[in-house]
Amino acid sequence: MHPLLLVVAVFVALLLVASWRRQRALRRLEFIRVFALPKGLFERLRKRRPGLSHKDCELVAHALRQFFLAYAMSGRRFVSMPSQVVDDLWHEFILYTRNYEYFCRLAFGGFLHHTPAVVLADDRQANTGLRRCWWYACRQENINPRSPTRLPLLFAIDAKLAIADGFRYVPDCRSVRREDDAAGGAVYCGGDFGSASVDGSTDGFGDSAGASGDSGGGADGCGGGGCGGD
Repeated sequence: MHPLLLVVAVFVALLLVASWRRQRALRRLEFIRVFALPKGLFERLRKRRPGLSHKDCELVAHALRQFFLAYAMSGRRFVSMPSQVVDDLWHEFILYTRNYEYFCRLAFGGFLHHTPAVVLADDRQANTGLRRCWWYACRQENINPRSPTRLPLLFAIDAKLAIADGFRYVPDCRSVRREDDAAGGAVYCGGDFGSASVDGSTDGFGDSAGASGDSGGGADGCGGGGCGGD
């Protein structure tokens, strides 16, 4: 084959592969958005959280999809769970083992292990996962992650539903001390995700792998330091 034709053929092949990967990633994101959660899942959540209405459970499910989308959009890198009530629903979903395995296989190409909900603290891996989750949750709602004026649902829902042990966030760091004093409990700031003041780094904040879902992570969905679980 003529060298020029070979170059063209390789270029076309690379374009086709890139297009196929892009289409697969888009199909996976759409699958996450429309997947029907198992029947009875909300009832199990309401046993854990008796104060929740069915409408509240639907909102929690939407926030859980936001978490799954953040994981897929990051290229299957490690993400941390920022909500106690969404973590509850995730845990209940995993107990439907066949449904969850099927969901993970079609959504991510591999199993996403459970990790407990956390806030920015002294665990650098968990912090990296939180920053990454914040970045992609903000992207989904067209929020500027560096200077947010509101919170993505995943980070707002514990306070919105008045979850007793939930994590309370505000977008504006200047209001944290005032709200903390008024509420008598810890309040966390969305603006801290872009700051190195917590652990000396901003790992995970804006380290975009693109929306391919095919870079990083590996087949088991445990990239970026592993998924852990409990």
